Amino acid sequence: MTHCPYSPDLSPNDFFLFPNIKYKMRGERFVSPETAVEAFRTLFSEVTASEWKKCFENWFERMQKCIDLKGEYFEKQ
Repeated sequence: MTHCPYSPDLSPNDFFLFPNIKYKMRGERFVSPETAVEAFRTLFSEVTASEWKKCFENWFERMQKCIDLKGEYFEKQ
């Protein structure tokens, strides 16, 4: 099977980590880029082991769906 096109469905950062932290940071204002990065790091470190476990279980389900459908679950335009 050839490499699938990039999909946010198959990237844990795109379907789990970034939306999760973005939601927690919503409405915050930062005085500098460095304080924003520090806030991100703090929230990242607070992600629990059980949340990561669920993330990777979900990831494997998503990858299996892609394999089962031979990458055809992407909408064709």
